[in-house]
Amino acid sequence: MIQTPYLLFLGDAPDMLACKVAIGIRDWRPRHAVGQMRLPECRADLGLTEMTLEEGLAAGARTLVIGVANRGGLISPAWKEQLLKALEAGYDLASGLHNLLRDEPELADAAARHGRTLHDVRVPSVKYPIASGIPRSGKRVLTVGTDCSVGKMYTALAMDTEMKARGLKSSFRATGQTGILITGEGVPLDAVVADFMAGAVEWLTPDNDADHWDHIEGQGSLFHVSYSGVTMALVHGGQPDALILAHEPTRTHMRGLPDYALPTLEALRDTALPLARVANPDCRVVGVSVNTQHLAEDAFEAYLAEVEDRMGLPTVDPYRQGAGRLVDALVAH
Repeated sequence: MIQTPYLLFLGDAPDMLACKVAIGIRDWRPRHAVGQMRLPECRADLGLTEMTLEEGLAAGARTLVIGVANRGGLISPAWKEQLLKALEAGYDLASGLHNLLRDEPELADAAARHGRTLHDVRVPSVKYPIASGIPRSGKRVLTVGTDCSVGKMYTALAMDTEMKARGLKSSFRATGQTGILITGEGVPLDAVVADFMAGAVEWLTPDNDADHWDHIEGQGSLFHVSYSGVTMALVHGGQPDALILAHEPTRTHMRGLPDYALPTLEALRDTALPLARVANPDCRVVGVSVNTQHLAEDAFEAYLAEVEDRMGLPTVDPYRQGAGRLVDALVAH
């Protein structure tokens, strides 16, 4: 088990979007986040107390969590000095990067020398099956996005929280490093061998009560040429009964792909739904989640109203407005 609470390491993150791991922990497990630690070049700020390694330990932190999700998932040389100091000071380390902590000889040696633990949450711990496509009992909803990092995980967590508050049967099913660090369990889907990804999603969302909803954390985008494969595994392995479309309206291009424009919500709907109906012919699109953090207070409601009118679906920003209307749409499904 990863020891809590955490000191969140933001490194030299170029912007807030690069810190989605730390942001997820701050927002959904605030009791686990005692503070943040940044390098001088860091351009992100979570608004948590700025701490040195020593101050974090004094505040009770047990694990230094790498809260950055950079392109390629690499541990940069600029970080390594601080990670080594953390192990020496008495921290365990936790990371969801593709570049594994255990594969860095200096870190592995330091952990062994100081009796500390390296947690690589992106390492599958189960031998997953190949997908069977056999229908399962219970209900499932999947968030699919026009791009990466548009709020798919946040939407699923918000809907799960709202359903639990209503006394309904609900589970959040984590499929990425942030969700796993938040909930303590899940499948690191983009680290699963490709032939077994859809089967891993079936394993993650087994048979359940007829009125139970699994909120499957979305990953990537069908339109993102770097990460579309993991999305496809979720669409077919998840066999969703419902899809929520997720969008961030101020993007000028796909995340990390300046030559690729974002698809429209209509294009996302018309691509994702036929693919989902391959595994579940009864699947429907029931709502739209929009990340409006970069829209002004006097503009975001008008934008949501325009999308709702155009798409004919309940459209909300779960952060600003809550997920109640999306849950209403699920209950009515």
